[in-house]
Amino acid sequence: MPQTFDTVLKNGTLVNQDGIGPRDVGIKEGRIAAIGDLSSASAGETIDCTGLTILPGVIDSQVHFREPGAEHKEDLESGSRAAVLGGVTCVFEMPNTNPLTITEAALADKVKRGRNRMHCDFAFWVGGTRENAADVAELERLPGAAGIKVFMGSSTGSLLVEDDQGVTEILKRTRRRAAFHSEDEYRLRERLSERLENDPSSHPVWRDEIAALTCTERLVRIAEETGARIHVLHISTAEEIEFLAHHKRNATCEATPHHLTMTADDYATLGTRLQMNPPVREGRHRDGIWRGIAEGVVDVLGSDHAPHTLEEKAQAYPKSPSGMTGVQTLVPIMLDHVANGRLSLARFVDLTSAGPQRIFGLSRKGRIALGYDADFTVVDLKRETVIENAWIGSKSQWTPYDGKRVTGWPVGTFVRGTRVMWESEIVTPSTGAPAEFVETLAPISG
Repeated sequence: MPQTFDTVLKNGTLVNQDGIGPRDVGIKEGRIAAIGDLSSASAGETIDCTGLTILPGVIDSQVHFREPGAEHKEDLESGSRAAVLGGVTCVFEMPNTNPLTITEAALADKVKRGRNRMHCDFAFWVGGTRENAADVAELERLPGAAGIKVFMGSSTGSLLVEDDQGVTEILKRTRRRAAFHSEDEYRLRERLSERLENDPSSHPVWRDEIAALTCTERLVRIAEETGARIHVLHISTAEEIEFLAHHKRNATCEATPHHLTMTADDYATLGTRLQMNPPVREGRHRDGIWRGIAEGVVDVLGSDHAPHTLEEKAQAYPKSPSGMTGVQTLVPIMLDHVANGRLSLARFVDLTSAGPQRIFGLSRKGRIALGYDADFTVVDLKRETVIENAWIGSKSQWTPYDGKRVTGWPVGTFVRGTRVMWESEIVTPSTGAPAEFVETLAPISG
């Protein structure tokens, strides 16, 4: 008797733990139910993936979707629309919203806002502060929580925890991996005079490599003293890669497409649209981060999608805000690096699905394997496309990669068996749900 599935993806090239090769995938009730030759199977829907490559669903573990508080530049619906248009199936969203995501009530509000409104699955980082340090062990275990996120630089108000004692009070209580924005706030304050009026190229001079390295060294020392697990976000310097290569006992780290693709030379054409924290730096740092990719020091890729309107970005530096769009361009920009031989397809998958699953402990995500969620990023590795602002689904409607020709393109996005995006169109109403983590799973009742 033939096998029956809800959906079968046929004739595609599958990338999973068994390698790269021609295999069909059968989906039933949102999960992967069969892998192999399904030519004799029947299905409610059969999708021909001839010429396409089926990857495990891409997970972006650092995005800022601005809701609540700044919905004029992004919200959970528009940010997640951009995500699935770019082939991303799950995102971890950041806590610097208004109000801040630092309480159980604020987290629950975000989960409620996201459920069946976001187009992809999601989790939310909870901000670690001096005020909630005593509660982080409970906050990091709440439904929908990705873990605790701490800003050691580049923030304001109670989300900024720049001192060693404040970080220690948080880390001695965490049990999951905590994420950090690692720039030394003391050095940033000392060097404010390095910012030059109307000169965004002075941004990496002000927020120099010493500010990044000093903070990361402090952070790793505290993690080792407390026995905590840490994750250093958006590595921007060659020196941090070299340091972290010798301190992997407690620490994982993330690289971003913009730090791997652009250099300080691009301030000449992009101006404040390139302005990010930590900054895009001179080429030797980009090369150092690529070494970290090749040598396995870097564990995941995250976009640090942080949109602002073009009107906001057009303000004269340093009044201009830091941040750029990125969730929608993560896949095509990195696939272009694959096409150019700088990155293997298997390493791309490790950085965007297996890596996040491994270090954050996602349940049933990150692999194409029986019993896992049927999350897929379907790509055409040979398609040449010019990235344009008009393609961007974010409310901000711009990308620093406008006009860039890339090889490799996201054709389809599947979230728990549902085809959400196909050929740059949203084809199914949003069904986003909170991701689950193995360290916080609730018992199955009944």
